[in-house]
Amino acid sequence: MKIKENYAAIERTVALVKEKFGADSKIAVMFEKCISNTLQTTIKIKENDTVFVITGDIPAMWLRDSACQLRPFLLFAKEEPELVELVCGLIKKQMQCILLDPYANAFNENGDGQCWDHDKTDMKPELWERKYEIDSLCYPVQLSYLLWKNTGCTEQFTGEWLEAAKTVIRVFRTEQDHENASPYTFERENCSFTDTLSRDGKGALVKSNVGLIWSGFRPSDDACVYGYLIPSNMLASVILGNIAEIAREIYHDEKLAEEADAFSEEVRNAIETLAILPAQKTEYYAYEVDGFGQYLVMDDANLPSLLAMPYYGYCDNKNERYRNTRKVILSDQNPYYFSGECAKGIGSPHTYTRFIWPMALAMQGLTSDSMEEKLKMLERIAACDAGTDLVHESFHVDHPDDFTRPWFSWANSVFCELVLDYCGQKVTL
Repeated sequence: MKIKENYAAIERTVALVKEKFGADSKIAVMFEKCISNTLQTTIKIKENDTVFVITGDIPAMWLRDSACQLRPFLLFAKEEPELVELVCGLIKKQMQCILLDPYANAFNENGDGQCWDHDKTDMKPELWERKYEIDSLCYPVQLSYLLWKNTGCTEQFTGEWLEAAKTVIRVFRTEQDHENASPYTFERENCSFTDTLSRDGKGALVKSNVGLIWSGFRPSDDACVYGYLIPSNMLASVILGNIAEIAREIYHDEKLAEEADAFSEEVRNAIETLAILPAQKTEYYAYEVDGFGQYLVMDDANLPSLLAMPYYGYCDNKNERYRNTRKVILSDQNPYYFSGECAKGIGSPHTYTRFIWPMALAMQGLTSDSMEEKLKMLERIAACDAGTDLVHESFHVDHPDDFTRPWFSWANSVFCELVLDYCGQKVTL
């Protein structure tokens, strides 16, 4: 296995994008550079045909980021067997990571003990960071499912994959009763309160056994205020359904299929019961809840988000509760929605005040039916790249030259996916 310099399917798509937007247009130039940047700078072929994908300017692999980084390549993999191999190699590595420690979010290329910080948790030399985030277990499963649905490939579904899927279900079941059943704790010293968990590493108290799954941290790697993170529970419900279909169609394991189906429905029912804000004129979802009646109204740019519900398959964009939620989070009712001289959009408590994330702008376009809105988001991202032709983590709404993370592959890939979407190429869910 190796990474080629050129792939015919990608070159044809670059030509299509140039024809659509203009050969010298900013959007076309950025698309060509971003798609190449992910492929040529973040992917490392390892032993036993595994693939390690760094996030960019941090030399570690996040389970979530790596899956999202390669998602646009599913559209080219239909015609490029070598890209199918790459995605399969990543999935193989991700499943090995899950089996090594399902509570970790980021891993080292080698077991050399490098880490973000020396945290009080059950660290191993292979772990870069051990923040338990529901979505870290979801994205590798969804990537596996999407590879199957978009290319027909089933090589990823090995005995190791099945064991990892069962591990995901086991951890999710445990974390429905985090207070009493979970072995997981996490503490970091001399840091922001968003980088550690309260109560000796257990996190804020939640009501047990209400049907939702507890998460210590958000996809931003910030600690949850209330432990039931709704977008991540939504994604969990989706991928449990994916596991059920894979168990039934690939492994012919009806018992596992029924278990996963029932679990998916249980989580969905809990979301629809417990995550809707009470006594409002319209029904919309909270970002986090604790099961006792506390609700957090906001959205974060990082995926999964409330904005991204249709993108990861929880509902379509015509769903009434989604549409109501979208109106709330794309307004000043969301404390992390910022408007400025150059742009407006969703930011994150992970970055500075009045910094918005291009990833959220891309997601606003990806979840819209309006071609006008899609183009508007593409133009907004392209106008705020600080002359780099790459997509950054975040930028100041008044001064786009003031940005964070010059090399952030996840954002590049989500931008590319919006360009492809605008050109009529969409990943099949």
